[in-house]
Amino acid sequence: MTTSDLIKKIFLSFHEKDNDAFYNAAREYIEYEKRKKHTIVARELEKALYISNSSSGSNKRFKNALPIPRDTEKGFPLLEIQHFDISMDSLLICQETKHQLEQALREFKDADVLATYNLQNKKKILLCGRPGTGKTFSARIVSSVLQIPLVYVRFDSIISSYLGETASNLRKVFDFIENGTWIVLFDEFDIIGKNRDDSHEHGEIKRVVNNFLQMLDNIKGDSLILAATNHQYMLDPAIWRRFDDVIYYELPDEHIRKALFDLYMRPIKKDPGIDLPKAVHLTQGFSPADIKMITEEAMKLSILDSRPCLSQNDIETAIYKFSRREKVRNNQMGDR
Repeated sequence: MTTSDLIKKIFLSFHEKDNDAFYNAAREYIEYEKRKKHTIVARELEKALYISNSSSGSNKRFKNALPIPRDTEKGFPLLEIQHFDISMDSLLICQETKHQLEQALREFKDADVLATYNLQNKKKILLCGRPGTGKTFSARIVSSVLQIPLVYVRFDSIISSYLGETASNLRKVFDFIENGTWIVLFDEFDIIGKNRDDSHEHGEIKRVVNNFLQMLDNIKGDSLILAATNHQYMLDPAIWRRFDDVIYYELPDEHIRKALFDLYMRPIKKDPGIDLPKAVHLTQGFSPADIKMITEEAMKLSILDSRPCLSQNDIETAIYKFSRREKVRNNQMGDR
C-alpha cells in the first residue's frame, strides 16, 4: 500500500467517524514510517495519536486507544496507563543516581543521533534500592519529562493460580507494549524475576522466569522498560544481562534529608524556633517516603490542634511515632 493510500484511509475513517478504523489506519501509517527508519517522525506521530482533545475537558494528556489486557481467570486489568506532570527538580536523590537517570533521558531523546553512529539508546533499565528511595517516583518523572504515558504493570494480577496462565498474562502485557511507545514500569520486579536456582520455588515460577527472559530479549518497539526491585539479591543472574543499565537508589544523606523536610513542610507555616538540623539527625537511615510520612503526620498534629504554626514538638512526636511503628513492624518491641 502506498503512502497516499494510507493517508486516504485515515481521512476516510475520520470522515465516517469510525474511531477503530481511524486508529488502525494511523497505526499502519506509523509502522510504515518506522520501516522507512523515520523514527523521530514515527515517535511524534505516536505521541499525537494519544493526545486527547483539549476541548473534551479531560485533564489527561493521553487517551487510552488500546484495550487494556486482562487476566482470563479473574478479569483484572494486567496494567494501568498513568499520566503525570512532575518536574525533575522534585526528585531529591544523590547526584550520581540522578545523573544516570538524566543520561537515560538524553539517550532516549537523541536515539536517532546515536543510531547514526550505530549506537543504541538504553531501553531496559533496572532500578534497585530499599523501599521508598524514589524508584517508582523516578519512573513517573521519566514519563512526565518525555511526555509519554507510563504503563504500570500489575504483578498481583499477572500471577495466576492456574498453571500456564501467568505466562499467558505476560504475553498479553508484552503484546500491548509492542503496539505503542511507552514508559513501562515493572514494579516489585523480584516477584517475577526470582532466581531459578532457588530451591523454594516450584517449576511453574521457573518456567515463568524463562518465558519472561525470552519476551524481554525479543521485545520490539521504542518503549523504555524500567524494572524496580527492593530485593535485587533475589533476581536470577540471567536477568542482569538483559538490562542496559542498573541504577541504585541510596538512602538520603543529611543534605537531601534537609531538602526533603523543606519540600514536604512547604504547605504549612512553621515556628521560627524549629530545629531542623535536629530533625535531620533524628531521621538518619530514613527513606524519602519515611520523611514524607513523618512530615504529613506532623502537619496533621498542628492542624487538628488549631495551632497557627508547626512546632518542633510536632516533628519530634511524628518521628517518635514512626520509629515506634518500625519497631513493631520489625518485631523489636519485646514482650510486655
